[in-house]
Amino acid sequence: MREKKAGRLKLDLKPLAQKTALLHGHCHQKAFGAMSDVQEALSLVPDLAVSMIESSCCGMAGSFGYESEHYETSIAMAELSLLPAVRKADPDTLIVADGTSCRHQIADGSHRQAVHVAEVLAAAACLASSPRYAWGGARRAEGS
Repeated sequence: MREKKAGRLKLDLKPLAQKTALLHGHCHQKAFGAMSDVQEALSLVPDLAVSMIESSCCGMAGSFGYESEHYETSIAMAELSLLPAVRKADPDTLIVADGTSCRHQIADGSHRQAVHVAEVLAAAACLASSPRYAWGGARRAEGS
């Protein structure tokens, strides 16, 4: 977003098939105040309405949630707000989470695929240059 503010960012982004996105912040992003930049980056995608999931840590924290002695705590943390919000989301809503652990927790706890903000921007950029972008979140050309 610094590059955009400096006038050096030139992106030709096109709208995605999805019109809404739910954004979960990774703990490091929250700790360093980066979530506003992530939300602003997603707002560069035309016609995409982005909402933050008001949540704390997803509960995974690296391998923490996979360790048997922490599993129940991990799930309890995710069930406070993150997983219910994801489950309640419309099936056409993008779920965006930059943390690898967060994406695994979302997948394991909701059976939804969360994607990194860079994947969303790449999909919108590839739609601008080629309709054959392979990520399932983007519109695909006939026959691809």
